[in-house]
Amino acid sequence: MQVAELYQPRTFRLIDAAPVPDPAPGEIQARVSAVGICGSDLHSFSDGGVGDAPCVYPMVIGHEPSGVVEKIGAGVTGWSIGDRAILEPAMYCYHCEYCLSGHHNVCANIRFLSTVGEPGFFREFVNLPAACLLPLPANLSYQEGTIAEPLAVILHSLKLAAIQTGETAVVFGAGPIGLLTIASLKLSGASRIWSVEPVTARRELALAMGADVAIDPREIDPVQQILADTGKRGVDVSFDCAAKDNTTNQCLYVTRNAGRVLLTGIATESFISLDSNPMRRKELPVITVRRSNHDSETALRLLAAEPRRFSPMLTHTRPLSEIQRSFEQLERCEDGAAKIVLTP
Repeated sequence: MQVAELYQPRTFRLIDAAPVPDPAPGEIQARVSAVGICGSDLHSFSDGGVGDAPCVYPMVIGHEPSGVVEKIGAGVTGWSIGDRAILEPAMYCYHCEYCLSGHHNVCANIRFLSTVGEPGFFREFVNLPAACLLPLPANLSYQEGTIAEPLAVILHSLKLAAIQTGETAVVFGAGPIGLLTIASLKLSGASRIWSVEPVTARRELALAMGADVAIDPREIDPVQQILADTGKRGVDVSFDCAAKDNTTNQCLYVTRNAGRVLLTGIATESFISLDSNPMRRKELPVITVRRSNHDSETALRLLAAEPRRFSPMLTHTRPLSEIQRSFEQLERCEDGAAKIVLTP
């Protein structure tokens, strides 16, 4: 079995690993058909960890997969060999206080494939509990299916933001998470959406996916521009999908009194400086986002209904053997790269 290991900072290697054993009772073995590269994967590559969770080398990352059923373990019903599926990376205990209260995304005993000790999906085969597979709609390609996991995160963030029809929003960062946020905001009835992004190709994608205004922060102060555009009121809700270059504080500055600020992006630093004055003066709730929570099925239905809404972000598809090149391209934001999908 071919596996791509991140075996030292900023370096992948391809290895021939031992074959995956037959699935245990209650499990399904899937052949991984496509895996999207996530921003958190890029943190592992470039920063040596995600937030305060350092990499332990060698490790296998990647958590936005789709695939096909290869083998079925005893006791599993409802699936047949050859079925196409979304492969969920998170496994929950279902009995801790957080699972029992409906907050599976912060399960006390969560296992998330793509973290230390839990190999991710940059490999050919994987055994998963049957509950971690969802049918891939017939009108979606395997590449489009990789959007389901990050889109579920975005739908979770929009629930937390409690978006109302006609509200205004700004999204800082137009990488895949920012682009999905923009597209979802448009579908949710946001009346005007600003995108703030320094990379030209990504600003163009932001407009294609639903932004009304795309600001280059290297040329225009986004705070002054958005406040001018809104008559100094500010937007109803802001999303920090970049988590760099003071974007979190800029969210505080451009959000109206009693608005909402969502932190979806992951900062490289463990500690960041926040301007407490606008938070206090405006009584702004600052809401953090942890993956998704019961949103995968909705994400799949939305993808199947609106594939052209989201597919523009899929800019490159490459074989797994080109994983090193692909991560370096994303790191440098070259060749218009937004979402790169790898095919084991």
